[in-house]
Amino acid sequence: MTISFSGFLSQMTSNPSLLITVVLTLAVIFVNGWTDAPNAIATCVSTRAMKAKPAILMAAVFNFLGVLVMTMINSKVAQTIYNMVDFRGHSDDALIALCAALFAIVIWATAAWYFGIPTSESHALIAGLSGAAIALQNSLRGINGSEWIKVVYGLGLSTLLGFGFGYGIVWIVKMLFRRIDRRKTQGFFQGSQIAGGAAMAFMHGAQDGQKFMGVFMLGMFLAKGSEATSFEIPLWLMVLCSLVMGIGTSIGGYKIIKSVGMDMVKLEKYEGFSADLGAALCLLVSSVLGLPVSTTHVKTTAIMGVGASKRLTNVNWSVVKEMVLTWVLTFPGCGIIGFIMAKIFMILF
Repeated sequence: MTISFSGFLSQMTSNPSLLITVVLTLAVIFVNGWTDAPNAIATCVSTRAMKAKPAILMAAVFNFLGVLVMTMINSKVAQTIYNMVDFRGHSDDALIALCAALFAIVIWATAAWYFGIPTSESHALIAGLSGAAIALQNSLRGINGSEWIKVVYGLGLSTLLGFGFGYGIVWIVKMLFRRIDRRKTQGFFQGSQIAGGAAMAFMHGAQDGQKFMGVFMLGMFLAKGSEATSFEIPLWLMVLCSLVMGIGTSIGGYKIIKSVGMDMVKLEKYEGFSADLGAALCLLVSSVLGLPVSTTHVKTTAIMGVGASKRLTNVNWSVVKEMVLTWVLTFPGCGIIGFIMAKIFMILF
């Protein structure tokens, strides 16, 4: 099941609830590009392979391409997000609950950005939707356990693969270049670092773009009062979501770049390249398997793996502790906000 662009415009102009849902969904996508996408290029900026402004513009372009290309090949992540929660029931209440979830995500992400903490919009999205669905159904029936478990799988897989790929790839790089004067490799790894940042931005768009398109389709079907267990994402939606994410990324998140690329581990160019390649491979595996994972989570664990390859003390564990605490608090915190906002919105509207 899908929807044409003309059908979408017709629905949006005749249904104020859908209009609000679309605005909030695009706001969440914009905030994701603004606060989450800078993780992709944090390492190439911190190693001075690129200056911040051109790196952010590069990330915007490759986020756009990631959303567009990967969704045309494989939309499993979007399907997982769409089927993860149960918004069935009265369509007006369901749309209001969905709006409340999106509002909660914007609040959470903006607060984390203000404090320079690289929170995961993916985890916030999952938690906010889950809290709102539970509020709508007044029970845990709002959660589809068979789909939600993929989130748990993704969390575990991304932690292990992110750290393991980062650790393993930097070790391989060291072995391959151990007999070469490091000064002679600077140019090569500067170019490789830029390519790695582009790959990370592409995979960020591939993962996070699909999550938000799944929410977009959910809102449109709720507005029509119809249900669909599967759907085809239209090309116009891929273009719209990738453009909004790209615009958000172009504004930049310098605080996030500093936290991820500079404060946690001091990286050289070959280490930054290893972290980017490891994180991009982890995101590719997760996308192919249809597991919704956090690009922030993957990137930071890959950087930890690279740092730990020298010695554990090479990692600034106080920064890591702050990030992990934020990740841990995101599920209950954003879930509770989503639940409360859904109850308030359903009373008010």
